[in-house]
Order: sequence, then C-alpha cells, then structure tokens
Amino acid sequence: MGGVDKGLQLLDGSPLARHALQRLQAQTLGVPRTVAINANRNQALYASWGVPVWTDAVGGFAGPLAGFHTALVQCADTHDYLLTVPCDSPVFPLDLLSRLAQALATSSAHVAMAQAPDGPQDPTLRTQPVFCLLKTSLLPSLERYLESGGRKIDTWTQAQGQVEVAFNQPHDPAQAFFNANTLAELHMLHQAPVTHP
Repeated sequence: MGGVDKGLQLLDGSPLARHALQRLQAQTLGVPRTVAINANRNQALYASWGVPVWTDAVGGFAGPLAGFHTALVQCADTHDYLLTVPCDSPVFPLDLLSRLAQALATSSAHVAMAQAPDGPQDPTLRTQPVFCLLKTSLLPSLERYLESGGRKIDTWTQAQGQVEVAFNQPHDPAQAFFNANTLAELHMLHQAPVTHP
C-alpha cells in the first residue's frame, strides 16, 4: 500500500486493525484473555484503543514470525495458548477461536491453522498461516528456528505438529479470509458488507 501503515487504512470509516480487534474481542470462550496489537510504528495511536501494543524484539526481516515471537514472549508465562490474526483481513470468522480450539482439543497437535478457499470462484482449500492457535510452550522452538534463519510460518508450524481446520462449511462466507494487500483490494472490501460483532 505504498509504505503506509496497512492497519490504519479505513474500511467503512474504521481502521482495518480496529475491525480485527473488535472481532478478536468477541471471541473469548469465557476464559481469561489478553488482546494485544503487534505494531512497529504508530504505537501511541494503537494504544489509544485501550489494548497493549507490543513491538517486535526480533530484527532481520523475520516477517510475521517476528510478531509470533513477540506475542509468545509477552504471554508464555501467563497463557497456555496464543491466537494470531493479521490486521488486513477484517471479516475473519467470529467462530475462529472456537473452531481452532476444538481442533487442538481433539488432536495431539500443538498448532491449529485455518484453511479456506481463495474465493467463490476457486473452492481449493489453502492454509492461512497467520490465522492460527498455538501453544505458548512453543516459544523455545520458535526462538531456535528464528536464530537458524528460518522465516516461513508454515515450515515452522508443520514441524511442531499442525492440524488444519477447514472453513468451507455452507455458513462460512467465501471472503472471510480475504486480505487487503493493496488499495485496489481494499476497494474490493468496501464493496462487500462487513458483519460486525
């Protein structure tokens, strides 16, 4: 998006990251939780939304795994699980947490990752690596992976024991995991209704 802060781009008058935050806050499963934002700029603005803002401690262009690492460092001592979502997919399912948690509870996996079709024209299921629920005990493993130069989310998660959860049921919106990486894609989201929690 031309170097702008993607999370602050507006959709229906509200920043993309705010949409994601509201959808996360609606998914608690009735257990203690911390909802936080991982940001490396505009931290004061994000903090004004009333949640902690965590800045990456890992450099070297680690990408999304730097955010995973930051969140695990912050919550590994107080929480058993970490749910991650990106800021540029503002209409992800409101039952994301419950379905990923169910998959972990009924498997021996340490990571549950969403799978979804690319859209109504392509029903092929593809993993959505940033939409995952993982055990916070994986922090040492992630630190070793990053120190070795690893940067791909799915390469690391698959090595931990991963279960995929398909979001292709009749009630699942085809665009639930659509992410706006460009201004043109953000415009496409403007044309689709956003269901708020």
